Amino acid sequence: MKRLISVGIVFLMSFYIGNALSQTTFPQKPVRLLVGFATGGFTDTVGRLVGQKLSVLWHEQVVVENRPGANGLIAGEATSKSPPDGYTLFMSSAGLTTNPMLYSKKQRDPLLDFTAISLVSGIPNVLVTHPGVPVKNVRQLLDLAKKQPGVLTQASAGMGSPGHLSGELLQQMSQVRFIHIPYKGSGPALVDLLGGHIDLSFPSISACVPQVKAGQLRAIGVTMSKKSVLLPDVEPIGKTVPGYEVVGWYGVVGPAGMGANITQKISRDIVSVVKMPEVQDRLAREGAEPIGNNQDEFARFIHEDHEKWSKVIKAAKIKPMDS
Repeated sequence: MKRLISVGIVFLMSFYIGNALSQTTFPQKPVRLLVGFATGGFTDTVGRLVGQKLSVLWHEQVVVENRPGANGLIAGEATSKSPPDGYTLFMSSAGLTTNPMLYSKKQRDPLLDFTAISLVSGIPNVLVTHPGVPVKNVRQLLDLAKKQPGVLTQASAGMGSPGHLSGELLQQMSQVRFIHIPYKGSGPALVDLLGGHIDLSFPSISACVPQVKAGQLRAIGVTMSKKSVLLPDVEPIGKTVPGYEVVGWYGVVGPAGMGANITQKISRDIVSVVKMPEVQDRLAREGAEPIGNNQDEFARFIHEDHEKWSKVIKAAKIKPMDS
């Protein structure tokens, strides 16, 4: 009996020591980082930037896989169904918190499907108007919208897109009404806005700075709570509409059920990457704010963002796109 107990103790000690060692030496093989959008977009840019730096830090390759479609839902589904061992990660974006309301098969809290690891960066959208619209700031736009309810047109990259929801939130908070015109992508929406067929839109800041500086569009507000270095003369919308804020965000999550040790290690390493001067410079050139936080802070952010947009989407009566 004593011999059996001794053997059992040795076995358990070996198991726990081996398990701890495997966690502290993670990763021991290549890691997949899924991106839910096509190459060339900002989500892909952030994913490849983080993946490249982690590859150097870990001495193991981080393979970026693009799986575009359904606002990141396809890549998210693949991640959530992967083993929770840290070898499949997802460069998520704001769609993680809005997709559960926009697709009928995903009516659940995103934290049930994923393990939050670290929020990498945030980026504002910009409220822009065609120069032919007789407004120069947010207050004038809202006054015009109140005088002419349901006349001003708002373009977006599609139903439930960040630009669409940015406009819905502004309408709900200021009690005005725009006519929403969804397009199949941000490119066609921008073309019609430049052509004067649409009055206003909320594109990402990196997508519209050249046109703003050329005078082809008029930027009247940024959606984050502080000014952007790319458009330093443009005030936050929240200065006119207190409490208004929309953050286009990018962060790394893994499948639900990841172990605390591995999650904490990946989180710490991502924070180290985000603090690198070359990473901060690259993000700043796109108008993005480097963040880098721990898994608990990111989990709280995801929960709060999910709650916020649940209310907005419900109030706007946006129906699931696959219903």
